[in-house]
Amino acid sequence: MRRIAATVPVLLFALFVFVSAATAQPTPKKARIGMLCYVACSGSATYDALYDELRKLGWLEGTNIVIERKEAGRSVDRLATLAAELVRSKPDLIIAVSPQPSRAAKDATSEIPIVILFVSDPVGVGLASSLTRPGGNLTGIATMAEGGLVGKALDVLRELLPGAKRVAAFINPSNEVVRLLFPKEAPIAALKLGFELDVTSVREAVEIRSAIAASKAQGAEALWFVGDPIFHTPPNVVPELALQAGLPSIFLLPDLVRSGGLISYGPDLLVLARRGAHYVDRILKGGKPADLPIEQPSKYLLAINLKTAKSLDLEVPPSLLARADEVIE
Repeated sequence: MRRIAATVPVLLFALFVFVSAATAQPTPKKARIGMLCYVACSGSATYDALYDELRKLGWLEGTNIVIERKEAGRSVDRLATLAAELVRSKPDLIIAVSPQPSRAAKDATSEIPIVILFVSDPVGVGLASSLTRPGGNLTGIATMAEGGLVGKALDVLRELLPGAKRVAAFINPSNEVVRLLFPKEAPIAALKLGFELDVTSVREAVEIRSAIAASKAQGAEALWFVGDPIFHTPPNVVPELALQAGLPSIFLLPDLVRSGGLISYGPDLLVLARRGAHYVDRILKGGKPADLPIEQPSKYLLAINLKTAKSLDLEVPPSLLARADEVIE
């Protein structure tokens, strides 16, 4: 009986030590992600897809990841400062969305892993050594490579407007991918298809309305908005301006066609956003950007708004409709 009585305090003490040790275990560290965006880091189906895929992979914001978002609000001049702020906060990785933020992030750090999203030719602009072995601290998702999307967009426009001659092309020169690739590919494709190409640089969203008006006054028969966030956010603004001008418009993203644009041809950004989440997952689990090949899209989507075509008194060729991935009626 005395042996049992003597054992009880020992057991109680051992239990107390065990419980104290258990309660003193440190809380698992949350992964920290920095995010750099040209306009905003939310508010579109593309971002929804990215965040949803991260959740599916087990990364829950506020639970095991923290995301610090830096949004430039279309101001290229702010990106370098925002990138430097992210680097100082020492995240586990940085997600850079579109060419301008990707360049700012790459210039700001050679150590923190960077996952880029929606950069057309990361090798051509010097962000990576190659697609298969990027080298350095950067990898992610490309939207095309040299020799791809520019000519195909004009092919679609020619099929839609067989008699058109003059096309106004709007580019944002702060987008280095567009600035470098467009002069190499667009003039050749336009000449082959019989288009006269009038190129207008647009650096700020407030310039778009006057640029469209000037192009119409100069005889443009179609408007081509070469992919850049300045034309995409919010998705209804530029399509409405094109409709007010009474001119057909071609875009990169189907979101703008759903918002009133006539036609779009480009990669499936929702799929690419989800693929980007897998890069984040792999790096947070120990993967090295230098060893992760940069992915390119395997399919491009064609979207057509028949309601807009009707308002412009245009008949969409059956061959184009047959190829369309999405038709808005």
